[in-house]
Amino acid sequence: MERQWSATLITLFLMWLLGNCALELLPPQTAKTDTPPAVTTDVLATMQEALERIYQDVSPSVVNIQVIQEQDVRENPSQALPGWSFFEESVPQQPSQEQRQRGPGSGFVWDKEGHIVTNNHVVEGADRIRVTFSDGTIVSGTVVGSDLDSDLAVLKVDAPAEALHPVRLADSTQVEVGQLAVAIGNPFGLENTMTVGFVSALGRSPPAETGGKGPSYTIPDVIQTDAPINPGNSGGVLVNNHGEVIGVTSAIVSPMRASAGIGFAIPSAIVQKVVPALIETGHYAYPWLGISGASLNPDLAQAMNLKADRRGALVIDIVPGGPADKAGLRSSDRTITVDGIERRVGGDVIVAWDDQSVTQMEELKALLRKTCVGQKVTFTVLHDGEQIQVVLEAHAPL
Repeated sequence: MERQWSATLITLFLMWLLGNCALELLPPQTAKTDTPPAVTTDVLATMQEALERIYQDVSPSVVNIQVIQEQDVRENPSQALPGWSFFEESVPQQPSQEQRQRGPGSGFVWDKEGHIVTNNHVVEGADRIRVTFSDGTIVSGTVVGSDLDSDLAVLKVDAPAEALHPVRLADSTQVEVGQLAVAIGNPFGLENTMTVGFVSALGRSPPAETGGKGPSYTIPDVIQTDAPINPGNSGGVLVNNHGEVIGVTSAIVSPMRASAGIGFAIPSAIVQKVVPALIETGHYAYPWLGISGASLNPDLAQAMNLKADRRGALVIDIVPGGPADKAGLRSSDRTITVDGIERRVGGDVIVAWDDQSVTQMEELKALLRKTCVGQKVTFTVLHDGEQIQVVLEAHAPL
């Protein structure tokens, strides 16, 4: 209750602030009139109309997804990573060894052919999927493609044409911190709920929910928002002030598995790349270098006889037979202790990707995600303190 009142007070404060800012921006002769309350009212009315328009335009595109899954209750189905809630919600329907479980989630209409986009973790392992549109139409859905590494999945439904209202995508690379962010989804199964906030940060890299299988990935360039999102919002939309999708709401950081003001959305730039491939082939092929590493910091740099201000992506491990191994990159070969923690050092340090500088490992991962399988990349590498160039060809994991 206290959090709800806090959110209300913040909203009222922002409205008051916008009204006062509008007065400050007016010419002096206009601002001195005797009717400032009318100006403030106009600003608030404009904001309200804008939010109403966004909801009217976008909500018909958002669907409610109910998953029914046969699951052995003796096994723990959750693969959630510590501190990260991927909204895996399930409610047992009957007390038996094999229980039928339902998980609420969200999705949105991609095209007029009946493709629905949602999160992979919403529909993974589903036996039956039910999709409910904003007009009350209920149809069955079938997974046609999924991708663990971006946490995206595509469903196919046979729905009336009048129920299919495809979303409009924005270019998430143009999003800036401070811009309006509106989330529409089905938190706790409450259909077509809209919440409002701002873009809080960019370039976050939450872990992909791989369940410990295969190579470890992070999702790059994820959008952080304070727009309240909760269990059931997964697979819904985060839109800008034009009602265009800038991201797919996916996860939060919260010890209570409820909104704490830190939510994450998979950026539309990734959605635009992955979804068409899922529709066409059922999967998305990611480029892979065959390395793991860490960001070079002053302690690690000094241990390698580099300048303390040197930055880059330190190569720690190399997969035998992978692209990095074939290109001759070197992994770390010794261990040091920093603040009581053992850290490996001595490997090559990647400082540039083609003509773009690399100052940390997350930047390298983000650049890799923008690369296609088979594409050749020129790395600038510090090898034994000397700067050399290495050409790698990214390919799919072995």
